Amino acid sequence: MQALFSTTQVLICVVLIFLILMHSGKDSGLSGAFGVGSGTGPLGGGSLVERNLNRWTVFFAILFVANTILLLKHPWGGSS
Repeated sequence: MQALFSTTQVLICVVLIFLILMHSGKDSGLSGAFGVGSGTGPLGGGSLVERNLNRWTVFFAILFVANTILLLKHPWGGSS
């Protein structure tokens, strides 16, 4: 069971790193290469794609934290 959660943790980390690199920064980072853009909407919130990118990043960050807690607590039993 621990191997399953550890493998899941590695996959979540890879996806989270990719999502964070997709965000546009000062120099528009990797997001410019993939067409995310840095346009601002009527409220200054950015494009729809960028807002969805933010949502996916938050979702995977929450999954990362929950999986980390599961790995630390290991509720499935066992001594190690």
